[in-house]
Formats: sequence, structure tokens, C-alpha cells
Amino acid sequence: MINKCFEVRVLTLFPEMFPGPLSYSLAGKASEKNIWSLKTVNIRDYATDKHKTVDDEPYGGGPGMVMRPDILGKAFDKNNPNSKWKKIILTPRGKPLTQKMVKDISSKPGAVIVCGRYEGIDERFISSRSLEEVSIGDYVLSGGEPAALILIDSIVRLLSGTIGSSDSLIEESFENNLLEHPHYTRPYEWEGMKPPAVLLSGNHREIEKWRKNIALEDTKKRRPELLISEKK
Repeated sequence: MINKCFEVRVLTLFPEMFPGPLSYSLAGKASEKNIWSLKTVNIRDYATDKHKTVDDEPYGGGPGMVMRPDILGKAFDKNNPNSKWKKIILTPRGKPLTQKMVKDISSKPGAVIVCGRYEGIDERFISSRSLEEVSIGDYVLSGGEPAALILIDSIVRLLSGTIGSSDSLIEESFENNLLEHPHYTRPYEWEGMKPPAVLLSGNHREIEKWRKNIALEDTKKRRPELLISEKK
């Protein structure tokens, strides 16, 4: 069975920022194998004045400028080919990005990702196009483009054929709401430290047991909220 290419369309004011790091390593190789494809859309191409203006002053006053819904609406409508695609806008107000969300996105035929700039985006555009607001963390970036690169990378990793062994994905952090267990390799002794003896025992059952236990302990110490959310 031949897997269909996962398509990504990014609406941005800075298309030259893409594909950027996505040209390299796993994502770059996956693109060469046609596992995924990227199309950037310059929002300014849909502006109507000679200055290619895409923003205006906010109603009610306040600092900064707001991206106009009419221009964004045109750009989105011309580049939203499939009702089954995920429609995402990256914003600090969005739901925190999780591995579960990434899995859901990667299961679709593709995704349209809108990158905001300036003070924000007119709310009417977001609501009228039923965009899913997503945040990559509780901090503010200068625009949605860096966040889009992160989101796309997380999606591409899960596409069939990107990573050679599916076992690598199963044991990663955030699977089963646990952080990943620690890793060790050669040299055997480094700066007076040695790997846990169980990892050299050859007893795969005990190794697996150790990895699960240490993953649980680390999650309790570092990210206890992951275990709380699992119970809910």
C-alpha cells in the first residue's frame, strides 16, 4: 500500500522562512521521499492596495496593529482544498500542543496553518473559518512562523516512512503520559560514572521493567501534571 503524501500549506507574511530547518535531517529526507509536501502562501498577495497592506489599527484603541479578516479570508479560502484537513492558527491563546494532538493532525490528509503577526488577528476570521487555535507554550513569539516549524516537524516525525523503526515512536516521551526513560551508551565509564548495571545484564524483561519504573519516577518528579491529566 502506498501512503498518500501529507500536504502542509502555511499562510504567512514571511514565506522565505520556510522550509528552513525542515530541509534537513528526518523532515528533509521525508520530503525528498514525498512523504510530505509544503506550500507557502504569502498573505500579502491577497492585499488589494498598492502597498500590500494586511493590517490596520485595532477598534477600541490600544497599541499595535491587527491583521485584517478580509485579506486573511481570501488567502485562506483560496488555499483550503480539503474539508478533512486540519485548520490551525498558532496563537498564545490556543490549546497547548500535545503529542495526542500531533497524532490526530498526522492522521489527516493535510493541514492548513495560519501564522499571525503584529498585535493579533481579527477574531472574525478565526471564528468564521472554524480554525483550531494552538499554542506551543506559555510565552510569546514575534510571529507564528517559528511555532509552525515546530508543529510541522512534530507531525512529520509521525508519518509512515519518516522514522525507520516504529518502536522508536512507542518509547518516546509523552507516550502513555510518561516522560521517556534515560539513555546510556559507550564509553562504559565516563568521568567516574557508569550506566545502571541492569542495562548490561542481557535480561530484557528486567531492562523493560527498569525503564518503565524510571520513566514513572522521572514523570512524578519533573511533570506530575501529566499523571494527573491521565487520571482525568
